[in-house]
Amino acid sequence: MKGIVQDEYGSHEVLKLQEIEKPVVDDDGVLVRVHAAGVHAGDWLLMTGRPLLFRLGAGLRGPRKRVPGFDFAGTVEAVGKDAKEFKPGDEVFGDAAHGSCAEYVSVSEDKVALKPANLTLEQAAVVAVSGVTALRGLRDAAKVQPGQHVLVNGASGGVGSYAVQIAKALGAEVTGVCSTRNVEMVRSIGADHVIDYTREDFTKGGERYDVILDNVANHSLAECRRAIIPEGILLPNNGTSGGRWIGPLGRMAAALVLSPFVRRQGRPFYAPVRKRDLLDLKELIEAGKVTPVIDRTYLLSETAEAMGHVGEGHARGKVVITV
Repeated sequence: MKGIVQDEYGSHEVLKLQEIEKPVVDDDGVLVRVHAAGVHAGDWLLMTGRPLLFRLGAGLRGPRKRVPGFDFAGTVEAVGKDAKEFKPGDEVFGDAAHGSCAEYVSVSEDKVALKPANLTLEQAAVVAVSGVTALRGLRDAAKVQPGQHVLVNGASGGVGSYAVQIAKALGAEVTGVCSTRNVEMVRSIGADHVIDYTREDFTKGGERYDVILDNVANHSLAECRRAIIPEGILLPNNGTSGGRWIGPLGRMAAALVLSPFVRRQGRPFYAPVRKRDLLDLKELIEAGKVTPVIDRTYLLSETAEAMGHVGEGHARGKVVITV
């Protein structure tokens, strides 16, 4: 089969399209013929090997898992002997953890769900990682309630575009922060108010919020906390900022240390993809409350270009690779 391979860390030029071995389905897994894969900031970080601390888990000299890609959607081709939920021909979406930038991927059954009926496979391919991050952050970590005022910093990005819609679905009044060119898009997905960060600094305005989900880290934690009511919470979720060695982990560590002692400072939240979260997102999507925002679509042979676009940090919503 054809797949994208990475043997060293670096810029998007390290990604090559090659013939590779087709994966074997595990006893408790499913083998999926991939129709589309999603690209997000985590893919770009793993490709570059930055921050360097990430290499302790991913591989010191080069990535241990050569085929990149987390998000995917496709058709089940085979199921393991202990897999009970799916059958060949089912259209599914989920998180492969690694390997979705290829014609086939083998994935555990608990990381897969049936595709939302009202989405194409291309749309479903960009739901899992960013959608679950937004859902777990707002619903579980922040415990957003109807009538609360939620600000999403980075509202036009992958996580942010889901966060705006999920906060609305939870009954919140939503303010999105984005650049000038994305104002109308953020408004179109349900934001009640939109702040153009090139013209206004939300940390210096008079408005105070119950929850701030910060996907950008273009303000200090202290500056962000000043824009929150005394009983509110700041959730840091920036994925790519920071220095060469620890990257965003420095900001996450600071938030973790401060959270027991500093009012309004929320703890960093961990949001691995779980089946029940995929099913909750599926329900929201089929109810018309959440729709993936897709910026660009690339062919599998153009994965390097797709990764480079995501790495520039200006993707509007999600980026799709069709296989």
